[in-house]
This record gives sequence, C-alpha cells and structure tokens, in this order.
Amino acid sequence: MTEPAPLRDIIKRYGLGARKSLGQHFLLDRNLCARIARTAGDLTGVHVIEIGPGPGGLTRALLDTGAETVSAVEMDTRCVEALAELRDAYPKRLKIVEADALETDVTALSPAPRRIVANLPYNVATPLLLGWLGQIGEFESLTLMFQKEVVDRLAAEPGGKTYGRLSVLVQWLCEVRFEFNVSKQVFTPPPKVASSIVTLTPRPQPLAPAERNKLEAVTAMAFGQRRKMLRSSLKPLNLDFDALGITPTARAEELTVEQFCAIARSVAGTVTG
Repeated sequence: MTEPAPLRDIIKRYGLGARKSLGQHFLLDRNLCARIARTAGDLTGVHVIEIGPGPGGLTRALLDTGAETVSAVEMDTRCVEALAELRDAYPKRLKIVEADALETDVTALSPAPRRIVANLPYNVATPLLLGWLGQIGEFESLTLMFQKEVVDRLAAEPGGKTYGRLSVLVQWLCEVRFEFNVSKQVFTPPPKVASSIVTLTPRPQPLAPAERNKLEAVTAMAFGQRRKMLRSSLKPLNLDFDALGITPTARAEELTVEQFCAIARSVAGTVTG
C-alpha cells in the first residue's frame, strides 16, 4: 500500500480552503477522526458510507478500520481530486462518488451490511437525515456529527423545550445514543456553533404503529403551535381525547412518541402529510 500524503500537504496542494456555501468545516485531527471511527463500532466486513469527506481526514480513519469498503460522497470537485490520492493508497476499498448527497440514493452505493459514518455538512444535515429515515431499515447504524443543538433535539425526552417534531420522527424509528461533544477548535475553520456525535440504531419495528405521512402531519400541526393546548392546535382533527387517553389541555411537548402515533392512527383517513 502506498502511504498517503499528510492531510495538510493535500490541502495546500489542491487549494482546499473550506467553502461556507457548502457548509464545510474540515476535520483534520487524527485522534478525533479515529475516535469517531471507533464509536461506529466494529466495522469489519461493513460497507461504510461517508457524506462530505472533504480532504479525507475521517475517510482515512475509516479505511484504517476493518471496513470492507468506504463510499465517500462529495460534491466539491477540488475535494474529489484530492481524495483520488487516497484512493490510490487504498485500492479497491475507497469509492469516490462525486454527487450531491441530497440527490443520491446511498443504499445503491454498496451492498449490506451498511453503516453511515459522517461529519455532515451543517447546511444539509437535517434534510439528509429525514431522507434516510425513509429507508432506515437498510442501515445497521448511523454515526453522525451535527450541530450540538440538533443532537439535543434528537435525544430530547418529552417535557423539554428541545423536544419537538424531529425528536418524535427519529425516536419513532431509531434508538438515539448521544456519544460525545466536539470542540470547535478541531475544525478548519472553527464553526460558530458547538458540535456533537450521535449514533442512531434502527429499531426492528417502529416504536408504535403509524403511517409516516400521518405522523408527520400531526406533529407539524402540534409543534407548529407548540405554545397552544392540543385542543386548539389539533382542533381541525376533531379528536376524541378521552378515547385516546390524552389530556386536551396538554401541549405538544408533553406527549410521548407513542401518543403521537395513536393520534396519527385515529386520523388516518382525515389528514394527509
């Protein structure tokens, strides 16, 4: 195997200044990249998908594990060219995909078992996650870096201000495990916001029966007016709160995922997502 050039040499050679328009904050710290790769668990024989690899700091750490392959999805042509050097050092194991991740079916990039491990571009992180939820059963796990406030929302429990629509939709389909916080100073350039790592493990079955589009519609109505009582925010649905076992004077943040699913089932024929 050809030893890859140091990351900082690669960055200088290809003029890889991070671009704000692409939400880029490059992760170059080798120890942290290795820690993220370890957090994803034993990757032996696993096909890993990475989104937004940039110059390849985390990519190198993933390739140093027992991962069968790493498919790196990158839309910045400069980074794609730089990653080609890394591909030469890891022949047959690194696949570089020049594409917009928002428009890419990542399940088509490699066979199962698949895991996503990525330092997600901040400006598209949540839309990417929502898209993957639609095919969540195709992945063993997702170990992702988001802004800290997003991870707080993903892991939030009912009753708090951070608990919201994203909390419900993700927890309905996944077990959420906060891993650790990441210092701003390990990025180039340092972002203005704090970051955290979270692991999402798909549930064998959703937490409770519900149609996704109905659940999305109900949570949008409830959290869209989260200061209002449910009897007001969900008034158009003509709910029988007594039959549902839900207090009509409660607010959206007080309901569990299972209770939102119960509402979604009760209005299955009257609301569209």
